[in-house]
Amino acid sequence: MAEPGYTPVVTLAKALRRGELSASELTQAALARIEAAEPAINAFTYVAADAALVSAATIAAGDPRPFAGVPIAIKDNRAVTGMPLTYGSAAYAGYVPSSDAFVVRRLREAGFVIIGKTALPEAAILSTCEPRAHGATANPWVLDRTPGGSSGGSAAAVAAGMVPLAHGNDGGGSLRIPAACCGLVGLKPARGRISVGPTSGQSFLASDGVLTRTVADTAALLDVLAGYELGDATWAPPEPGPFLPAASGPPAAMHIGLALNPPFGDAEIDPECRLGVMRAAALLADLGHDVEEFEAPWSGLDVGGDFTTAFAPGAALLIEGATWVLGREPTADDFEPLTWLLAERTRQQTAVAYVTAQTRLEQLGRRLVVALDPYDAVLTPALAQRPPRTGEIHGRGSDPWEHFLRSGDYTPFTSVVNITGLPAVSLPFQLGPDGLPTGIQLIARPAAERKLLTLAAQLEQAAPWQGRRPELAL
Repeated sequence: MAEPGYTPVVTLAKALRRGELSASELTQAALARIEAAEPAINAFTYVAADAALVSAATIAAGDPRPFAGVPIAIKDNRAVTGMPLTYGSAAYAGYVPSSDAFVVRRLREAGFVIIGKTALPEAAILSTCEPRAHGATANPWVLDRTPGGSSGGSAAAVAAGMVPLAHGNDGGGSLRIPAACCGLVGLKPARGRISVGPTSGQSFLASDGVLTRTVADTAALLDVLAGYELGDATWAPPEPGPFLPAASGPPAAMHIGLALNPPFGDAEIDPECRLGVMRAAALLADLGHDVEEFEAPWSGLDVGGDFTTAFAPGAALLIEGATWVLGREPTADDFEPLTWLLAERTRQQTAVAYVTAQTRLEQLGRRLVVALDPYDAVLTPALAQRPPRTGEIHGRGSDPWEHFLRSGDYTPFTSVVNITGLPAVSLPFQLGPDGLPTGIQLIARPAAERKLLTLAAQLEQAAPWQGRRPELAL
């Protein structure tokens, strides 16, 4: 197989089961590709070459596990036994957990070979990927642009063909943003679809998932990752069957709402982003769907403060946890200015303020779910602007808060979906004249991933993207 890093995951899994290639060969190919591309991309914080080869050597043809022998990378904010867990922070450089996160355990049980950990901005805060501890990750399509964030290392690794898929998570767009920046499929599942245990309780905003090249691969991985784990506080209602068959469509005709008004703020939509979503709307209409442009009821809402109040405690928890890792009380020098600033905001707010903000977000989420219910799916741009250049947004310097605000300026369409808990997917649609992918976003009704995947697969088949490669890979 000439290009395993660019081959669909389900295809690789079949070839491994049949003995057409071995897990060791596939792992060696991935490690060779990482060695070749990593100097230009800087996607990995840790490469577990020896452990991956040992794991691959135990896998033989006919292994009944669905993805036995397929290499995968894990975002460096989920625990993998024996591998560093840094959260993108130098303060955690010496931390090596002794157990797996539930999502990692499920990937192991499915037979994946974990090949390493991928980069993220410190504390997964920004929609770029330039942590001080690790350095900037490059977008394989245009090397001086961001791959997005916070799952930027994972997206860059897949786009550059280092691995056929990678783990990520999404608390405000952190799967969908890098998918759009790097020309990949990024699904944020419905709230509670994938367990965030064992270290997190109920997760109002964030969900784990993967970055892949095809809708079918994303659906197949949802079958692996979805489902209740003993002790979960909340979980999504189970679907009537597996997700993978949903990616073979075609769907019945749907009523699709086209929303071009950005949530919350007044962000300008780049002409290329607008062109992509309008072409997608026209294609969906040609495929038999009823597409109606409408004004989504999310513009002009002043919820940035509430979202930050709900989001910022993660930074405070990261800093508090570093006491155990460092063996002393952390200082501002141990963390990036933006992380420290968000933690300070958390410390200064009252518990009543936090609960009030959470309640207001839940109220807003309910209103928006009801308002979007007339549509089977809602179509929006994935990004409002083109991916920023490296160095423009990193959370350091004299005004880290300004970086935080600008981080949301090019990604206004994603965080609203986390507030609602609805499933949404970012799909690559076209290649812009600047050499960067242009993505679109589809939002579904509550817990309706199957219908969403069917619609996404139909669009993927009508406007195929999978054969495109960044110049780095040619």
